[in-house]
Amino acid sequence: PYYVGINQNLYLQASLHSSDPLLQLFLDTCVASPTPHNFTRGSYALIENGCVKDPTFTKYSSPHRHILRFRFNAFQFVQSNSEVYLQCEMVVCRAYDYSSRCYQGCVHRSKREASS
Repeated sequence: PYYVGINQNLYLQASLHSSDPLLQLFLDTCVASPTPHNFTRGSYALIENGCVKDPTFTKYSSPHRHILRFRFNAFQFVQSNSEVYLQCEMVVCRAYDYSSRCYQGCVHRSKREASS
């Protein structure tokens, strides 16, 4: 566990360990949950489909394509314990492949219509 006070900045870094220098990381989704077992019900999205959802989220530039750096303000879920669990999904792409998910950025996915 990492301890930080409410509203303090929480800094994170993710690294891809590979001998291939032409791989890069893209942060697709990052979700916080009050429990370690359910990241859908009662969760809070920081990033969703590459789109920033939390106003305190900031992505930092990195000297390397295989390293992601970002921060957000620490928070606590209402009426729960003081722990927040974070689950992030990253995509590994070939650098300079402009058709890859890494270069699409924020993708707004439309909701499906329910039919009778």
